[in-house]
Amino acid sequence: MTHNIDDFYELRDAEDYFEFFNISYDKPLLGAKRFHILKEYSLMIRTGIENIKNDESQLLDFLKFSLLKVYGRFKDGYAPSAAEIWNMFETGKLNGCSTCAPQEGNSCGC
Repeated sequence: MTHNIDDFYELRDAEDYFEFFNISYDKPLLGAKRFHILKEYSLMIRTGIENIKNDESQLLDFLKFSLLKVYGRFKDGYAPSAAEIWNMFETGKLNGCSTCAPQEGNSCGC
């Protein structure tokens, strides 16, 4: 089955991306790390999508390679910290969540 970029933009679940590119994956790993994998993937492809958008074939190759690269990092044991995931630290101090300011003890008041 031939896919195009419009098909890619319809994908929603982590499994859909792997199936779209016909990439085998470890179901328990993807189940446990889906948020992290998709977040890293979206960060990685953001720039590429803008720079390669005029060549669909090259863009689809880039999107597949990026998914393989991100998934490979997690398969090899990469485990981002909470600070990396939620951008809690900007200047070396805890910033709290997006709805409040840090309270006593550098902890969010929520």
